[in-house]
Amino acid sequence: MTNGGKSQDAVVVGAGVLGAWTAFHLQRRGVRTLLVDAWEPGHARASSAGESRIIRSGYGARRLYTRWAWEALQQWKHWQEVWGVELYHRLGALWLFAQEDDYARASQATLRAEGIPVETLTRDELGKRFPQLSPDGIAVAYFEPEGGALLAERSVQTVVKAFREWGGAWQLGHVAPPQNNGGQRLLAIRLAEGTRLPGGSFVFACGPWLPQLFPAELGTFIRVTRQEVCWFGVPAGDPRFAPGALPVWLTEEFYGIPPLAGQGFKIADTGLGPPFDPTTGERSPAEAAVRAARAYLARRFPAMKYAPLLRAHVCQYESTRDGHLLLDRHPAWENVWLVGGGSGHGFKLGPKAGEVVASLVTGEASVPPVELRLSPRPASEKENPAY
Repeated sequence: MTNGGKSQDAVVVGAGVLGAWTAFHLQRRGVRTLLVDAWEPGHARASSAGESRIIRSGYGARRLYTRWAWEALQQWKHWQEVWGVELYHRLGALWLFAQEDDYARASQATLRAEGIPVETLTRDELGKRFPQLSPDGIAVAYFEPEGGALLAERSVQTVVKAFREWGGAWQLGHVAPPQNNGGQRLLAIRLAEGTRLPGGSFVFACGPWLPQLFPAELGTFIRVTRQEVCWFGVPAGDPRFAPGALPVWLTEEFYGIPPLAGQGFKIADTGLGPPFDPTTGERSPAEAAVRAARAYLARRFPAMKYAPLLRAHVCQYESTRDGHLLLDRHPAWENVWLVGGGSGHGFKLGPKAGEVVASLVTGEASVPPVELRLSPRPASEKENPAY
């Protein structure tokens, strides 16, 4: 179903995880909503693409994210049961630290303060519990038993499907940068081919395309970087690498997800890569990135030393300067909201973030959390590398 140029109560631009959940929550509230994207939901260029993402609640001292991640997890579990589609795999999330730093201590303290299950593991306990993993170089670890993985592409497509079943409208189209007419409200957006899409409120949740639509406001606020992801084949018939035997795991250098849905062992570098254009950028991985992933995998999981590379892919992060999400009203238009800056960790938060955006659009809430505003933002501690 397409819109046909009819005015909607709300128009959401971007059908990734944040846009899809925002549109879903708006439509459920009775807000006639149009969802627009240049490609189909779950397309290969999106930051929400691919088969899996980690979900965890540890965020150092950033209690807002710990709460949001936990509340989002409850929504993921609730809605997958309602829809009869498996989106969340409860594998546990294992954090590995070379030293017991402030982030590790703060994460565990915040989790416990919020009543979220967490276990501290010594180096010896780590080796006994997960014998497929080498504890060399690890000083301390902690384990979130309710953490795990989300099926990313399937999740986005499922949420969009549910949005449309609630009566939401879908439009395939390339949105042009909105033009400021000097007023306090945006009246309509235009597609690149000229179609005008009027609306009462507008939410731009365009991921790495946000800086292109709003270069003056976000051109230096959000940076888009190239990120390589690799999948390696696990040993034949080895149950130690099956989902359930091995959790998702996170370090300051790499993170990984055990094989899901017949895929390989996923591993990716947490560091930010070079600048990247999400539309025209080539998706062929660099050999150096594959070698680095292979070397780390061999060191941390000795049985994977000679594992074959099954495939590799280039995606992107859209990162803010401080790692916080962006969720704020446009500085010039009172009926326009800017949502993005997932910074590699935003996928898991989709249900909660979408709910908050919907409440702001409808007036149920008046202002977003101060950490998520465009300006000014409070000074904050360094965020652990994104996953």
